[in-house]
Amino acid sequence: MYEPFPASVEGLTLVRILLTICAFEFFGPCKRDSDKTHLFNPDWVGHARFHLMWQLGFMFFSGIATLALIWLPDPLRPIHLYLAAGWLGGNLFGFWVAVGLVKCYRGLIFVPRIHLKILGIEENVFVFAILTLIFVGAMAALGLKIEPQLAAEIQTAVAR
Repeated sequence: MYEPFPASVEGLTLVRILLTICAFEFFGPCKRDSDKTHLFNPDWVGHARFHLMWQLGFMFFSGIATLALIWLPDPLRPIHLYLAAGWLGGNLFGFWVAVGLVKCYRGLIFVPRIHLKILGIEENVFVFAILTLIFVGAMAALGLKIEPQLAAEIQTAVAR
């Protein structure tokens, strides 16, 4: 039904590794926000904690699904990498929307004594900026390196 990737696709491992690094964005909040500052914060309304737990569960299973799309073999076609990228991009974009609208909902990105600054930048913003750059690099490699190889492979197969 589906043809797997050709045996050797230059750049495929690089794209998989870059997307895997980005997939860790799903697991960080599961660890970081499951403490007294967030999930077990007695000052939070119980329903807010419910929504956080829901979000953390979604993020955890999204991370597992994304890693499966990136690494599980046959039939691993480019669509699987694009699905993984869509999931990752949605999470990255959601973060940047939350940052951009923080004043509208009176949120805080940085909480002293909880968050760190890295090179003078709030840790979440710093980490997500790095992840966004890695994601853009993975997409560039996927579109510029892998897709042309697969297109050439398809043309060769059709010509036979």
